[in-house]
Amino acid sequence: MNLSLNLGPIVALVAGILILLVPRLLNYIVAIYLIVIGLIGLFGMGTLRI
Repeated sequence: MNLSLNLGPIVALVAGILILLVPRLLNYIVAIYLIVIGLIGLFGMGTLRI
Protein backbone atom coordinates (compact mmCIF):
# COMPACT_ATOMS: atom_id res chain seq x y z
CA MET A 1 0.00 0.00 0.00
CA ASN A 2 1.50 3.32 -1.12
CA LEU A 3 0.44 6.61 0.39
CA SER A 4 1.93 9.67 -1.26
CA LEU A 5 2.03 12.65 1.07
CA ASN A 6 3.24 16.11 0.05
CA LEU A 7 4.75 18.01 2.96
CA GLY A 8 4.52 21.49 1.42
CA PRO A 9 0.73 21.86 1.54
CA ILE A 10 0.57 20.42 5.05
CA VAL A 11 3.16 22.91 6.32
CA ALA A 12 1.29 25.74 4.60
CA LEU A 13 -2.00 24.67 6.17
CA VAL A 14 -0.53 24.51 9.66
CA ALA A 15 1.15 27.90 9.20
CA GLY A 16 -2.11 29.45 7.99
CA ILE A 17 -4.06 28.10 10.95
CA LEU A 18 -1.43 29.37 13.40
CA ILE A 19 -1.50 32.83 11.80
CA LEU A 20 -5.30 32.92 12.17
CA LEU A 21 -5.15 31.84 15.81
CA VAL A 22 -2.15 33.94 16.92
CA PRO A 23 -1.59 36.88 14.53
CA ARG A 24 1.22 38.30 16.71
CA LEU A 25 3.42 35.35 15.72
CA LEU A 26 3.18 36.14 12.00
CA ASN A 27 6.89 36.96 11.55
CA TYR A 28 8.05 33.79 13.29
CA ILE A 29 5.55 31.57 11.48
CA VAL A 30 6.52 32.96 8.07
CA ALA A 31 10.23 32.56 8.87
CA ILE A 32 9.81 28.96 10.02
CA TYR A 33 7.62 28.18 7.00
CA LEU A 34 10.23 29.52 4.59
CA ILE A 35 13.01 27.58 6.31
CA VAL A 36 11.03 24.33 6.25
CA ILE A 37 10.05 24.72 2.59
CA GLY A 38 13.66 25.57 1.71
CA LEU A 39 14.95 22.47 3.50
CA ILE A 40 12.34 20.29 1.82
CA GLY A 41 13.41 21.66 -1.55
CA LEU A 42 17.13 21.23 -0.87
CA PHE A 43 16.97 17.70 0.44
CA GLY A 44 14.28 16.49 -1.98
CA MET A 45 11.83 15.38 0.67
CA GLY A 46 8.86 16.80 -1.22
CA THR A 47 7.05 13.46 -1.13
CA LEU A 48 7.00 10.99 1.69
CA ARG A 49 6.08 7.44 0.76
CA ILE A 50 4.52 5.32 3.46
